[in-house]
Amino acid sequence: MLSKVLGFVSLAAAAAAAPLQSRAARTSPPEGCLTVGSSGTYKTVQSAVDALSRSATSEQCIFIYGGTYQEQVTIPALRSALVVYGETEDTSRFSANKVTITQSRSQDDSADNDATATLRAHTANLRVYNVNLVNTRGKGSQALALSAQADRQGYYACQFRGYQDTVLANEGAQVYARSYVEGATDFIFGQRARAWFDAADIRVLAASKGYITANGRDSADNPSYYVIHNSAVSARSGDSVPAGAYYLGRPWRNYARVVFQKTSLSGVVNAAGWSVWNTGDERTDEVEFGEYGNTGAGAGASGSRAAFAKQLSAPVSIETVLGSDYASWVDTSYLS
Repeated sequence: MLSKVLGFVSLAAAAAAAPLQSRAARTSPPEGCLTVGSSGTYKTVQSAVDALSRSATSEQCIFIYGGTYQEQVTIPALRSALVVYGETEDTSRFSANKVTITQSRSQDDSADNDATATLRAHTANLRVYNVNLVNTRGKGSQALALSAQADRQGYYACQFRGYQDTVLANEGAQVYARSYVEGATDFIFGQRARAWFDAADIRVLAASKGYITANGRDSADNPSYYVIHNSAVSARSGDSVPAGAYYLGRPWRNYARVVFQKTSLSGVVNAAGWSVWNTGDERTDEVEFGEYGNTGAGAGASGSRAAFAKQLSAPVSIETVLGSDYASWVDTSYLS
């Protein structure tokens, strides 16, 4: 059980006091954190999660020492905020991460999408720093790296690796900043979340056809909104991807709402930009697919984009997606 919990400090105040610094290391646990790994109290991440207080209301934290953890982790709903830190020599870069959590569940052997995820995040007010989440199932079945199922979740300098359905952004307001996301089929998807991807490195895998997003907004009242802001889309290093093989998104439901803005789109992106769900089941009658200020060979020539997509006259603001109070829970030092 956590012996000492941290007092609550607003993220806005914390960011003002200690802005993100390039090359800043985090190689030892912040005060009061449960510790995981060869130098820690707990040997698995799940055992540390299980030791968290269910009654505490003050922020709790877990620090994970460098290593590869072969496990599935489920974080249940807590009363407190929770911070998960991965050991790193550079908090600003996902490429310096030393912690990887990996497993290979899929819908071949699990009841639903959530049950396949490497991290099943069911608690609100969660921040995760410098952790790699990997699902190694590969082609052939839904197999998640992350299932994000609650409000006010933030993932900073993390990696999400999978093939199909890598990141399930499903409920509440969420932010993914300075992080890496890879996949081939519908690999950023979900039904009700408002998700802001900022300075994300989005990498597509070798495939003849693929889709980056599959938003499941099913009505005009559904708040779901995905915005990919100031990011980059390209092939994974070492993968050969045909020009035009990938679409920015297709509508899982016919009110899908996704925007790519101020983002570098390499030639892997199809000239049409956006796809129907399937031939004969298009689901495009109410979609809101938009772009603003994108660059690169995949940004498309004038008039080349799908008829159901739009070029926006202005970028979407972070307040529109996450709410006017976003700075009270987002670590703004990671935003571009």
